Amino acid sequence: MDKENRETRQPMTAVWQNGGFSTKFNGSSSIELLCKKKISRYKFRTSMLPCLPAGRDCPTIAKPRNVVFHTKETLTMKLNLNNKYISILYWTFLIAITISCSSQSQPNKENQIRQTKTDSKLLKYTTGVRSFLEDSKGNIWFGSDKEGVCLLHKGKFQYFTTENGLSHNQVRNIYEDKNGIIWFECGIGLSIYDGQKMSIYKERNYDSTTQWKLGDKDIWFKGDELMDYNKLEKNPGVYQYDGQKLSYRLFPVTSKPGDGFKYNISTPFVKGKNGTIWFGAYKALIGYNGSDFKIITDEYLGLTKKIGGLHIRGFLEDSKGNLWIANNGSGVLKYDGKEAINMTTQYKLKREDTKGNSLERAYSIGEDAEGNIWIGTVESGVWRYDGNSFKNFTEKDGLEGTFISTIYKSKQGELWFGGNGVYRFNGKSFERKY
Repeated sequence: MDKENRETRQPMTAVWQNGGFSTKFNGSSSIELLCKKKISRYKFRTSMLPCLPAGRDCPTIAKPRNVVFHTKETLTMKLNLNNKYISILYWTFLIAITISCSSQSQPNKENQIRQTKTDSKLLKYTTGVRSFLEDSKGNIWFGSDKEGVCLLHKGKFQYFTTENGLSHNQVRNIYEDKNGIIWFECGIGLSIYDGQKMSIYKERNYDSTTQWKLGDKDIWFKGDELMDYNKLEKNPGVYQYDGQKLSYRLFPVTSKPGDGFKYNISTPFVKGKNGTIWFGAYKALIGYNGSDFKIITDEYLGLTKKIGGLHIRGFLEDSKGNLWIANNGSGVLKYDGKEAINMTTQYKLKREDTKGNSLERAYSIGEDAEGNIWIGTVESGVWRYDGNSFKNFTEKDGLEGTFISTIYKSKQGELWFGGNGVYRFNGKSFERKY
């Protein structure tokens, strides 16, 4: 280290996780990666930087942030912090799974699990379970964050990735249509499984964008891309599949400068008790009952920065008709149709109150047969609300890790919690199911 820069450089740490080094930093406006043979420069706007471990998508940024880089070469990284450069040398001799330094968004070919069948009783995913489906034939599907999808059929696991017909290895949501076809809403694009093979679904219809209607077994999808929508999809909307064709429907909203991801779909669709179809977007909850729309935003709920605005990652209409909204940042909101209550604030479960695990970064939500509300978080495990108080469950209660990205109610009424594996609650603690 030369003398003139010695005082401006600060120590930094890199943590190995999920096949890459994770580096924490604050306020970086540019990153330069220099590999042995290639040089790639990434200049990120604040809204483009990932804020969750292992490269999970997240349009708003929390500090400090984690950025994951994968490379088998010697890596030098320069970070511009307040116009002062810090140079750190990483020697990554023991990396088993690699991708090109010059293309961070490309799927890791060596990390893809080939289509295989196994008698193991536990999923072999390492990047987490993101979605579930029990289909009409009694099969169970598990979508992963980076490793494709797995089919559990007659006690055996069968794995599928982009090598087997998936459009992308991140499987956000899984649905079954009225014809028994299984649909996979991936990080990029859609795929279908017809009982024999997996394939990418490419047909789109754009000639009826305002012709909204509801069918009993319609399924709905976000736009095709995580970050790069096509020209029409830049107008907020959602895809509807009616059993015959996939058509884009525009939401009756107008995006304003600065709205960013406000109306981008961020959750599975939910069918309410009165037939309303609800769509969770990052900064809005949009409902359609067949004739009218209800659009719930910060302004609609009277939310302020002090209370905490919407950043929706999961939502639920409970057995009493209340809407529960899991927000990654502002915590859990309960809306009874008249008033919105920030449960995180009301029960003093913010980090500044608990001095430990908090209910600020809520990510998933579900209701059990007894009416208890369960919330999965990014970094604090699971919380249960019994109508009177909240209780927190973490590794000491049987969970392996503290990020619970999805909660699914099985056909038998049992809640499944998706994290490093699939867990169920046995009445006292959590146990690994798959």
